[in-house]
Amino acid sequence: MIRPVKISDVSRIAEIHVFGWRCAYKGIVSDDFLFNKMLVSKQISYFSVAILNNIEESYVFDDGIIKAFLTIGACRDEDKSKTFELWGIYVDPFMKRQGIGSKMVHYCERIAIQRRFDEVCLWVLEKNINARKFYEKLGYFPDGKRKFIEPLDVIELRYSNYIRR
Repeated sequence: MIRPVKISDVSRIAEIHVFGWRCAYKGIVSDDFLFNKMLVSKQISYFSVAILNNIEESYVFDDGIIKAFLTIGACRDEDKSKTFELWGIYVDPFMKRQGIGSKMVHYCERIAIQRRFDEVCLWVLEKNINARKFYEKLGYFPDGKRKFIEPLDVIELRYSNYIRR
């Protein structure tokens, strides 16, 4: 059910990404950004380049319908050089509350363990309370690191979880 992204998946993951952002961030990120700048066509271009050039390691949840995708890799933060990172996870808004997000996070953790990491981190918008509760339910906790994302006028919090082999 979880498999690497293929180029033929690009339009679907772009759609999930855009509509996921719009549903999750409405009222947090400006409508101008969500509806004028965050466009499926732009995301198709972005993901096509990322996949064709192996810029990101991405996986989809596919049970006949692609319902979610995630992007993972080594942590990009200087203070977490020995940590794995869940760079992004998006579940189609119509497919939420089916356990798909949890399965995707656990998949990320299994890959981290296979690669000999003991910790996984991720960034989440401070005002995205639903996502924060989701990650906390899975054992993630804010580790005190914050950053301001100027173009979006939002604060992100870093969450971490120590995983067992």
